[in-house]
Amino acid sequence: MLLLHQVHQVAGAEEDAFDEAFRDEYLPALAKSDGSRLLWYLRLAHGTGQAYTVVSITGCRDATAWAELAERVRGGDLAPWSAKVDAMRHSTVAKVIQPVPWSPLQDIDLTSVPTDARSHKNSLFMEDTAWPFAGGLQAYLDKAGTLYDHTLSSQKEEGTGMIELEAAFQPVFGTHQTTEVILWQRVVNPKAVMWMFSHDLPPEASAPGTWLHDALKVRDRWESRLLRSAAWSPLY
Repeated sequence: MLLLHQVHQVAGAEEDAFDEAFRDEYLPALAKSDGSRLLWYLRLAHGTGQAYTVVSITGCRDATAWAELAERVRGGDLAPWSAKVDAMRHSTVAKVIQPVPWSPLQDIDLTSVPTDARSHKNSLFMEDTAWPFAGGLQAYLDKAGTLYDHTLSSQKEEGTGMIELEAAFQPVFGTHQTTEVILWQRVVNPKAVMWMFSHDLPPEASAPGTWLHDALKVRDRWESRLLRSAAWSPLY
């Protein structure tokens, strides 16, 4: 499974039209093929970053399906749609990603993904993108796959968790910088997130043996996005 991850900087006046173009045109168009589906469509939560930022994630069964989608956008039936949405945004950054070996999510049955834009509740996701030290990608993956995963799993068992790890991704070779990892996490306790925004973490949260402390051995650059799924996003 390959995932096309795109971050769109949308023109403010075009926000609704941009949503409609993905919901009413792109979503059903992908349903014409068995190889690709729009999976997530999310907006950056207001007040947490650049306004009118949208993240979309498209799933492709394999490299052949990705190539087929690329051809549809380049000169096929999706070319007019591509030109239309390009005129509604200031920029877009795309990368092809795939699950790391220890990611809880390894595959998605594309045939089970809704294509009818059905309405549902919203969900919050915390998307952490980390850039391991040069030459240290494997060291970061080893540390995240053990200490970080264990930390979140323990918090879940204790009922104290703020987020739950649903997936971890890395860019496919040749499509983006290789020393990057995306942690895809569902927010399960929004009140705890608000507490974190308004309070300093206690010293024990970054003591030796914790992720916040020990991860500094493998990276010191990372950023978080707080994303809210659209009411019609196929997955949420």
